[in-house]
Amino acid sequence: MSLRADAAEKRQHIVETAYGLFKRVGFHATGIDRIIAEAEVAKMTMYRHFPKKDALIVEVLDWRADRFARQLDRLGDAATTPQQKIATILDWYEHWFDSPDFHGCLFQHALAEFGDPEHPVFKAVTRQKDGLRRRIQKILEATMPDARAESMASALFMLIEGATLLAQMGQGKAAIENAREAAKRILAVPKAIQ
Repeated sequence: MSLRADAAEKRQHIVETAYGLFKRVGFHATGIDRIIAEAEVAKMTMYRHFPKKDALIVEVLDWRADRFARQLDRLGDAATTPQQKIATILDWYEHWFDSPDFHGCLFQHALAEFGDPEHPVFKAVTRQKDGLRRRIQKILEATMPDARAESMASALFMLIEGATLLAQMGQGKAAIENAREAAKRILAVPKAIQ
């Protein structure tokens, strides 16, 4: 293995280790020394890749956002209609809520811990959340005017975010069922009303 490949592999290992800790323990509650210990890397290796903890947090969030987008891309490829594509997004959330690894939304947690809109972590959260809303909007634009798609995408996005919070409170099954029903109603609203 080349030095560059080895360094990239170690960097990714640090990111995935930090991800596991951040989602279970929190961002501020997880110290660099704990990440170093659990990743089994030297302190120098950690600081070579991530001189500041905030940079590591942003990379973890960006990595998770990219992984989520790829998962939705794969699921969405099989769907043909906008309603089916939205249903696949809700399917993903339902599966996630039922997962023993569900600890709530990492991005919602990050927003709670880093509330300054100018902070790099806040900006990483904004990128991910805007990306999901834009994905939904793009799906809807295939069958409706852009302004209507934007409005409906915002409503569906809020349903998903609310369902995620309820799932963290132990109400995942009811939350996703209610989100599905509300999504059907939103998508069925006649054009003349919107």
